[in-house]
Amino acid sequence: MPEKKSISVKRVFTLLLAYIMFCGAGGVVMTGFLLPAVFGANAVIKTVAPSLKAEGIDFSIADLPQASTLYAADNSKITSFYTQNRIVVPLSEVSDIMKKAMVASEDRRFFQHSGVDIQGVMRAFVQTYIKSGGGTQGGSSLTQQYVKNVLLSQAESDDDPIAAYHATEDTIARKLREMLIAVQIEKEYSKAEILQGYLNIAQFGTRNLYGVESAARRYFNKSAKDLNLVEAATITPITQNPAKYDPSIEANQPEAQRQRNLVLDIMLQEGYITQQEHDEAFNTPIKDTLHITSVAQGCMAAGDAAFFCTYVVKQIENSPEFGETKEERQKLLNAGGLEIHTTLDVNANNAAMNAAKEGIPVNDPSQFEMIIAAIRPGTGEVLGFGINRTYDATSAAASDPTRTAVNYAVDQKDGGGTGFSVGSTWKPINLVAWMRAGRSINEVLPAANSVNERTDIPDYKANVTWTVSNSGRAGTAESPLMGLVNSHNTTQAAMLKVIGLTPILNAAADMGYHSAAIADEGKSLLEQKTLYNPPMVIGTGVSASPLTMANVYATIAANGVQCTPIALTKVVDRNGKDIPVPSANCHQAIDPEIAQTVAYAMNQGVVTPSGAAHTAQLANGRKTFAKTGTNENEYLVTAGFTPEVAAFAIAGNAEGYTKEYDKKTGTWTTTNGFTNRTINGVFHDTWFGYQLVTPVWVNFMNTYLDAAGIPANNDYGTPSSKYTAVLNSAGTSKSDGTATDAGGDASNQSGTTGQNGTTNRSETTNQGNGNNTGATSTPAPTATQQAQQQTQQQNQQQGAQNNNAGQENAGQQQSGQ
Repeated sequence: MPEKKSISVKRVFTLLLAYIMFCGAGGVVMTGFLLPAVFGANAVIKTVAPSLKAEGIDFSIADLPQASTLYAADNSKITSFYTQNRIVVPLSEVSDIMKKAMVASEDRRFFQHSGVDIQGVMRAFVQTYIKSGGGTQGGSSLTQQYVKNVLLSQAESDDDPIAAYHATEDTIARKLREMLIAVQIEKEYSKAEILQGYLNIAQFGTRNLYGVESAARRYFNKSAKDLNLVEAATITPITQNPAKYDPSIEANQPEAQRQRNLVLDIMLQEGYITQQEHDEAFNTPIKDTLHITSVAQGCMAAGDAAFFCTYVVKQIENSPEFGETKEERQKLLNAGGLEIHTTLDVNANNAAMNAAKEGIPVNDPSQFEMIIAAIRPGTGEVLGFGINRTYDATSAAASDPTRTAVNYAVDQKDGGGTGFSVGSTWKPINLVAWMRAGRSINEVLPAANSVNERTDIPDYKANVTWTVSNSGRAGTAESPLMGLVNSHNTTQAAMLKVIGLTPILNAAADMGYHSAAIADEGKSLLEQKTLYNPPMVIGTGVSASPLTMANVYATIAANGVQCTPIALTKVVDRNGKDIPVPSANCHQAIDPEIAQTVAYAMNQGVVTPSGAAHTAQLANGRKTFAKTGTNENEYLVTAGFTPEVAAFAIAGNAEGYTKEYDKKTGTWTTTNGFTNRTINGVFHDTWFGYQLVTPVWVNFMNTYLDAAGIPANNDYGTPSSKYTAVLNSAGTSKSDGTATDAGGDASNQSGTTGQNGTTNRSETTNQGNGNNTGATSTPAPTATQQAQQQTQQQNQQQGAQNNNAGQENAGQQQSGQ
């Protein structure tokens, strides 16, 4: 920055006289009035004085940087964002005693002068330049101080350090500039407008505290219109030295009280208050008057909503509705005075955070993450997130595994990671594709306990051997319905050989599935090589964010209506104008009858005693739709829904795993996975999803549904006869009056289907015998009855729960409950 030039008393006095003459002439600019020899100031006057427009100065308080506020769906405040913590208010919203205190302290002749207090200037001149050892004394009028603040604010807004320097440099040239502009604005604005501007723009404390309204809230937890005498006198002098007089700093309080009392003395002298009012306020300890509130801002101040907060910030930064560039969007967020209304359901978010931390405590030695994402079906509204971590965006998080600023529940572009393996929670997607191909969920397919053969898939020509097996179950045939109920892998493989990979990927995309990785943006699912492989049907090689998978399940829960997840419902700018927000783009993605039938199959996995999801039953007989999963000893998952909320929960190491190669077996082993681990005080040699994550999912769902007062809706999930009929190999209905279980044992049973875990509703489901054979006219055994017929073929305690996903060409491919 340029060095300040020294100036003689004589030259200062000459300038002072010239300025007084200038003011006496009503501030009219005369280019020959001030001699060029006086400081070379003539050029400054020519440049500054002609008009405010020439300076490009904006004196509108509406354009001052203001804090933006983030609200939950119930309009409760989540947090604020700001570069300057300011809330602009009109003068009518400031108490009269506050106005009097400011005028008395800063510019007692404010209502008499025309922008510059000549008496004040003379006094300051004599004190500073004439009296020996007199020190420096300011002579700026309140109008001049307003000008200084406006110039500095504009320079900061323009990111112009040169302008900021010239707005604050301690030089006569700066003072002269302020004087000239002050005279001009007194012609353009009323005294009330100038006082209003100053009270809104001035700095009233440390930590970026600006404006009288923010100061009132900070120090006294009230609005500026409610400030009393002692409070107004406390706030007023802070503008002179915010760091030194900020009363929220305990060490400052003695000096802050002294400054307050000086203001009271002046107010008494000027006749604004009585002696009694003065004495009562004067003798009140400052610490007894304070009610300090937090000025923490941003997502660090959002508490348990911090992870949702980061998601909202990313939505704004990534949305062109808020500016052409990311920088413009960030500036709007931090200085635009926005009211940001979100989809955050406080009950849901609290339930998710508590369930995650109860499932695996924050400081659990295992250091596994527990993550939950919840969404409202049919709307795209993100209800909340649960992560068993403390949100921390500081550098301290790098060395503390219990703290993070990463929202693991969302996509990478939204502040998350590249996703997690979804395991068997993928399998309902297979069932959607199956029915879209015109198939019945009761067709019986060859589904031996282990399949080891070259791929024979309609749209997959790679010459590879795919080994896939089930865990703890032996059999020869099974329907897609029972394949989902039992979470059997070989049934998924059999379905794949009939319909191929492409229909499954298309169904996944239509239901809202996509990769979480930024690297996959713009690629179709068919272009993603890790997906376009046979093991995809059991969830191997499939990664997604928990929010994406919750949204996939929400599509099933909403009668096939798919929506893009949204976090914003309304954004209002400082002028009360709505800013468009990203749309959920809700649309019918899959046939409602298919959605209902998939829901039915998922519910059968819950109500069937041997079903893979039988531990996921919700409280109070509420009809439950869920799917569990375990993937490669690395991730345990549970996903499901009711018609009102869909949620996905997952446990694992969000930072990745360490693998070791076993030369003897030729396989890779995860060394820090779920084998032989103690989690939350419980040891298992092998952990499964139903043991750890399902209770967390159930905890969240029960807690939220109860807190939200949502009644049970047990009517959803009625299967369509269109997709439950059984066809023979000729494609026609068989009517021999028999129905056969998945293992091939003949049966002529009919019965009821358990719909809510406690009561049964009569449903007709035909289960065939052999491959594409079956019967009609006679009600088929329900999933529960079919499972009972398989009891001799599976271990109910182990086989119904085991859920493993394997890798291609590296031993068995397994994926289960």
